[in-house]
This record gives sequence, C-alpha cells and structure tokens, in this order.
Amino acid sequence: MAAALSRALKLPGKKGSELGEYDPLTQADSEDDSEEDDLVLNYPRNGLGRDGGGGGGLGTANSKNRVSRPGRLVGADVEAQDDEEDEWRERLPNKSRKSRGDAKGSRHWSHGDSDMGGVGEDRGGHRSLGGGGLGVRSAEAEEKRMRMKHAVRSAFFLVPLVCAMLLVLLCAFLIPCQKRELEKKLQWERALGDAGGVTPPALALWDLDGDSVEDVILGVTQWTNGTRTTQGKKIYSAVAVSAVSGQELWRKEMRESVIYVQCGLPFSATPSPVCPLISKSVIMAVNGTTGKNLWTAQLRNIESQAVLLPDVEGDSVPDLLVATLPADETLDLSLTLISGRTGAILGRPVPFNLTGQGKLIGPLLHETQQGAYYILFGLGNVEAISLRDVYSRATGKMPATQAPRRRDPGWEALKKTNSSAFVNIYRGSERVDFLLPLVAGFGNNRNSLDTLSNVNSTRSDWVLVYGSSKLSVLRQRDLRKEWIFNSDPIHIQPAPGHFNEDGILDVFSQHSANGVMEAQIVDGAKGHLLWSARFVCPRLVLVTSTISTSTGQSAFLFWASEPITAQSNATKATAAPGVPAAQPLIRKLFLLHPTYPTVLLELSSTTDTAVTSAVSYLEHLKDATYITVSSRPTPDSEPSARIVKSMSLRAAVANGQVVRLVGDGGKTGRPLKPSVFEVNKFFRRLSFKHQ
Repeated sequence: MAAALSRALKLPGKKGSELGEYDPLTQADSEDDSEEDDLVLNYPRNGLGRDGGGGGGLGTANSKNRVSRPGRLVGADVEAQDDEEDEWRERLPNKSRKSRGDAKGSRHWSHGDSDMGGVGEDRGGHRSLGGGGLGVRSAEAEEKRMRMKHAVRSAFFLVPLVCAMLLVLLCAFLIPCQKRELEKKLQWERALGDAGGVTPPALALWDLDGDSVEDVILGVTQWTNGTRTTQGKKIYSAVAVSAVSGQELWRKEMRESVIYVQCGLPFSATPSPVCPLISKSVIMAVNGTTGKNLWTAQLRNIESQAVLLPDVEGDSVPDLLVATLPADETLDLSLTLISGRTGAILGRPVPFNLTGQGKLIGPLLHETQQGAYYILFGLGNVEAISLRDVYSRATGKMPATQAPRRRDPGWEALKKTNSSAFVNIYRGSERVDFLLPLVAGFGNNRNSLDTLSNVNSTRSDWVLVYGSSKLSVLRQRDLRKEWIFNSDPIHIQPAPGHFNEDGILDVFSQHSANGVMEAQIVDGAKGHLLWSARFVCPRLVLVTSTISTSTGQSAFLFWASEPITAQSNATKATAAPGVPAAQPLIRKLFLLHPTYPTVLLELSSTTDTAVTSAVSYLEHLKDATYITVSSRPTPDSEPSARIVKSMSLRAAVANGQVVRLVGDGGKTGRPLKPSVFEVNKFFRRLSFKHQ
C-alpha cells in the first residue's frame, strides 16, 4: 500500500512521478503489488486533472490523461486492461514483468485523447491497440531483418568453406586417379626388329613430344622380308617411341647401323630438340619432334659418341667433338671438331700418336678450377690436352670465344716436357679399363648433350679402374689418387651413388667368376667396403643404375639371379661350368636401398637377356621409369626379337617381393631382420627425384 499512500500525498498543482522516475516508496513495493498499483491509478481523482481544471495545465500530458476520465466503472476498466495485458503478454513473451507493467501503464495513459466521452475513449482505445499492433509488426520486421543479416553472414562464411572442401576432395580423388592412370600407361612392352645378338644398341632418352615425359630413341635393325635368309636385306634405322604409350613417333633410316644416339644439342634455328644419330661414317642431326634431317657430317671410323663443347667458332651454338680410330689400330687416334650449327668439319682431324694399348678412354670434356677446358682421352692410359691446342691444330688459329682460349697453369705444369702437348692424367704399367666422372646417375642416361647435364660431369673427380681389379678415385685438383681398393676383376662399368650419409658419392661395382656374381659398394671417402652380396651369375653385362630418392640416399638397381644363401647353392651353381642348364636361367631386377641393407626388393623377373637400360625421371609424379632393351629368343630358328619394355618404379616397388640376404650386408649398424610390414611401409612411401 506504499504506492497508494505516496500517490495520495501528491498535491494537484505538483508534477506527479513520471513513468520510470525513482520513488522510494514505490520502489519498496514488491512486484506482486503491480496489479494493486494499477487499480489505484484507475480510481477517479475527484475532478482533479479535468480539462480546464486549476493546476491541470501544470501537469504533463500523461498526467492529464491519467486523471481526466469521467466516472467510469472501475471493474470494467480493470477488466479491459487485464485483457489488453494478456494480449501484450502473448505477443511479447520475452519481456520482463516490469516491462509489461510499463507497457500497460502507457496504454492507460493513452485513453481519452479527445473530450468526446465514451466515444473518445473508444476511439482512443482503438488507437492504442493499433499502435501496439504497429509496434509488434515493427519488432517482427526487425527480427526478420536480423535473421536475414545472420543468414547472409553465414552464407558468406559457409559457401567459400564448402567450395574449398569440395576442391580438396576433388584433388584428393581425381589427382591420384590421374596418377594411377598414367602409371598404367607407362607400363608397356614393344617388339622392334631383330635383336642382333647381345650387343647393346644405341639408346637415348629425351622429351620429344612435349608431354614432360622422356621418350625413347633407339637404334633398330630389321630384315626386308621379316626373316633372316640369304635373300633378305638389313635395314638400319633409328626409331623414336613415346614413353607414355609405346607408340612409334617417327623412324629415320640410315645407311649403317646406329652406334650412338644423343639428344639435347642446343640449336637456335628450331625450338624442337636436336638429336645427333651416329654411325661408323656419318653423323646426322635430326629434328627430335619430326625426325627431319637438319645436317649431315661425313667422317671415317667413328669410335666415340659426341662430346658437347663450348662455342669455339663464335656462332653462339655449342660445337661437337668425336674420336676416330682405324679398325686395325695401327694408325693414330684422331680428334675431329664439328660445327653444331651446320655440321661442317672445323679444320681437319687432329691425329695423336698414342703408344698405349687397350680400350678407348673418352673423350671427355673437363673444366678445371681456373675455368680452362681440357679433353681427356687415351688407349690404356689417360692423357689430357687443352681445347685451345686442339682447335689451333685443327684450324691454325685461336678460338673465336674467350673461354676455350684459357690454359690452367697447374695442369700445364704436369707436362713431361715443355714441348709436350699432353698432360698425364694416368700412365702406368697396368692399363685403364674405365674412367668416368664421379657424378650420381652418370650411367643412367649418359647420352645427353644439354649444357646443364654436362656441368657437373665436366667439373668432378673421376672413378678410375685399372689393372682390371683396382678401383680408385682420382682427384681433379691435383690428379692424385684419393684411395685404392683391391677387388676381383671388374668387367662392368661402376656406378656412383649415395649409400652412406656423409654426402660423398660411393661406388657400386660387380664382377663375375665361376658362375658367381659379387656386388660391392665401396666408400667414396675412404675406400672401405660398405656392402656386399653374392648371387648366381645372371650371364649379363649390364651397367647398374642409381636413382636419388626422397631420403637423400640413392637406390641401386641391378640385375642378378638368385642370391646365394648357402655354400651348397654356390657349389651347385658352379659344378658344371659351360654346361647349359636344363631350365632357363631366370634373371631378376633387384632394388637395394641403404636404409635396409639386408633386404632386396625384387621388382621383376624374366628369361630374356637384358642388354641395356636407362632411367627416366618424372618430376610431376615423383616417380621414374626403368627402360630395358632385351633380346628374346623366338621359335622356328627365327632371329631373336628386340624387346623394349617400360616400367614405373613406384608401381613396381608397390608390387615388389622382399628378399632377405644372409650376413650383415656390411657394417651399417642397422637391425638385421626388419619386419616385412616395416619394409613394405618404407618402400611404399619412397619417391624418386633427379640427381
């Protein structure tokens, strides 16, 4: 009753408490007294506040409306107010009770806006209800607007998120499908002409059709009528085959057998790759895309592949050098310079009187630390002569560009006499069998002529094999041996690769004797044995391939037969040398990775005789293809077929079989028997990359 008392004490001429003003007596009331306060507010004020009443003008409009109602039944007024209050509660359920009270009070004050009595009250009441409806509609509109705003914001956030998720899912599913489809296309096999025995054919790899996959260029021999008869005639040609599908791209007929195929000669006249095809007396440069002839150089008794030189005649195109040697080896070995632009012979062949005997070494191009160029070559021994001297002897003048004019004082000091033209790289009583740059992957595709591929090869140390059983690394800075490793006779060119983790290339070598092949890896830093294993001899002479992997080390690919797991197997394999076995010999391609030196991965097996191989890298797939050229026997005394086979290494590794070796595989400090699950998990995650 404190609220009623406070209102009764107010004088007519004073301003009443407005809605929302603080009153200590009314604030003391509880919320339960709100209805009672409403009844008090609706009592007649004994004429106070009527229109024209004294002091009424001093009150506010709300105060006037509140006290100006004529005698109206209190019960009916309260009942109408309660109905209106219930309607407002239903429409505004979230309002507080105090807010509902405020809204209810404002409705009472809005009655009687006109002095028309009951009619005025009714009209005022209708206006009050209409105003409340407008307020509700505006609140609903505001709520809809806010909901729309939140929906737009959510859409701006969710739509890019959903698009990104869909893109990720598409990439996750479509790209692996494309990779698997390409891996399937990389698996192919094609027969190309007569095998011609076990002599390795000319082979090169280069991207000819612009699909970022290196294609195969191969020397092929065929018979005119398809059989080896007295009436048949041999046809020699070079064939380009797509590495993706195995389809023939072009074929170029030659007068003689193709002994070397090289690609990548820089040639400004055409954007297509240029590939020199080399036979015994002809060098023909062809357009790698179409096979069209660009130029031809006529020579005699060519014995080496072409060496890419810096530009010596000043036409901004690198030039070439080849070695010629008569078949009887009674005459001098000669070096011949060839223009890379036109194929013209630059000057005349330069002969050298070499007294040594044995295999032809080189020629190789080497760039010293002083930037001088030297040609390394020899017969049994290894000599070097500056490119400046070769050009001046051939043409009688100095090279047109600056780089080929240089000489290295350190190398010139190694000459025996001041009048001698040769720098002695190696000369001894034991003849040299192999000399190759100490560069990873040199044996994989050594026929490349592009400048970038030759940079490391022309500035490296060398792997030297002499006396058939001594393996050494020869330092290029002072021409001294780094170390010497004594082995059994080595008949196959060694292969450099990273086996341990010291960052220095190691050397993989193999030798065969008495039906047993032994493979060894020698430390390139100190000449110690790192790994070895013995196999049944596969009767193959095939260079090992090394491939750089995602671990930073190299994987070694080599051909062999069954690993020797006991002495009895070795005895059985060598019991009757020279006697053909009843069953055909199965040759297997093994992959060795330094992470598991006691485990080999068998990638494939065949009864064909592989004669040469090459490795092609696929950067966009982190994969590599292994190209094999084999000789396959045919029935009815027909000539053996030459089979070219392509294999994706990642696909082969995923399907490979684990083969365990006996022994510790060298002193590596790693566990001897890893689980099959561990090995398979490692190899399936392995990827390949350029050296």
